[in-house]
Amino acid sequence: MHLSIACLAKPVLYSYFRSSCSWRVRIAFALKGIEFKLVPVNLIKDGGQQLSEQYRKLNPMQQVPAVEIDGITLCQSLAVIQYIDETRPGPRLLPADPKTRAKVRMISDLIASGIQPIQNLSVLQKVGEEKVPWAQHFINRGFQALEPILKETSGKYCVGDEISMADICLVPQVYNAERFKVDMGQYPTIRRLNETLLELEAFKVSHPSQQPDTPANLQA
Repeated sequence: MHLSIACLAKPVLYSYFRSSCSWRVRIAFALKGIEFKLVPVNLIKDGGQQLSEQYRKLNPMQQVPAVEIDGITLCQSLAVIQYIDETRPGPRLLPADPKTRAKVRMISDLIASGIQPIQNLSVLQKVGEEKVPWAQHFINRGFQALEPILKETSGKYCVGDEISMADICLVPQVYNAERFKVDMGQYPTIRRLNETLLELEAFKVSHPSQQPDTPANLQA
């Protein structure tokens, strides 16, 4: 089998330390044991480095992440996760069983489409002074739906006892919830799963406090 030079090169991840979408990809790379090059994109500095014309060529939505891998560029975190799951060895991030896989995708989409986009940076900048109650409202709204789902689907992790894409999506969203002072005592299943996952090395090394672009006052 002949591999192209592009397939042998390390993936390049354009990331912001606190971006939950970037964190998802960092977790997935860590779980798969994939070495990668990280290029920081500061969403605040210079009015937002993601808004430059140069970066627009990588990600037309001018968001993070963007990933250069195998000669292509991908710019949605779940697309990246599913691509590396289909092309790289290591633990499966999407289960083989269709029903279980559908549950993983349902939970992932609930977070990635139903919660996170409504409280991300670009939205909160438009909301202005009311950004904290806004974020709290939509995170609580999402977690009120997610808690009973996870109570039914979870074992040790979000869906049974194997780590999946659902877990990759959950932890960054709980981090955001805690940033915005959401009362996590209302969501015991979510809190339990998050605490369990944060003990795993892949979640530790990918954490926002451990990144090359993490500000000194936020480093662990």
